[in-house]
Amino acid sequence: MTSLFEAAAQCLAAADPGEKVALTHRHAAAFARGELRIPRDAPPPAPIRMPGRPPRPRLVHPRELPKRGLGSDEGRAAFIHAIAHIELNAIDLGWDAVYRFRGLPPEFYRDWVRVADDEARHFMLLRERLRELGHEYGDFDAHNGLWEMCEKTALDGLARMALVPRVLEARGLDVTPGMIERLRGLGDTRTVEILETILGEEVAHVAAGSRWYRWYCERAGVEPRARFRELLRAYAGGYLRGPFNVQARLLAGFDEDELESLRHVEATQAQG
Repeated sequence: MTSLFEAAAQCLAAADPGEKVALTHRHAAAFARGELRIPRDAPPPAPIRMPGRPPRPRLVHPRELPKRGLGSDEGRAAFIHAIAHIELNAIDLGWDAVYRFRGLPPEFYRDWVRVADDEARHFMLLRERLRELGHEYGDFDAHNGLWEMCEKTALDGLARMALVPRVLEARGLDVTPGMIERLRGLGDTRTVEILETILGEEVAHVAAGSRWYRWYCERAGVEPRARFRELLRAYAGGYLRGPFNVQARLLAGFDEDELESLRHVEATQAQG
């Protein structure tokens, strides 16, 4: 295999999480060594579809997911499982950006291959922690919200960069610090270490989304702040929950105007 697009498609198709992770690490390393080319004459990408997934977890509507506290081992395992599921989806989101959007600068592909590689490592850290708690990935139900947004933005790279990294994945920047403090209070230092690693690296992932969102806007002659507000109103209903981690989001490429747009859309949702 010499094509980066073929490598991305293979990672997307892998149903077994361990195989998806292994392929991701293998292809990311090959790309870094210059062994996978970005073909200029590649055919258009195949229509978007569900990536490879194991038989479990069962995918349900978010409202069907039970509320569990962190005070019990079961509740903590369910929380870690939810984060692991997000990270597994994020592997596919990285590879789909590589596969889906053609004719872009090499730096775009380098960024999203690196993101997929990081997310694969995050998934394995969380999977191992689940096993330490007597559980396996698939033991709890999950939802498919991340991939559904991927499908909605399949034909628009600008919207993809605005909404997947900067809305859905950026949610982790907002909620993770509070979860770290709660887990630290429970004495779960191992999970805290994992979440601190993930939080630090997710800032860079969201920053990649910010960088390429603005690149798309510049290429299209679009004012990025106004377009971000439009996309939030059109697509982000139900996804925005404050308070927002202002410091982390500023590091990840948001500006004050965009943060105000997030607050405004969230307030509008709450009213109505």
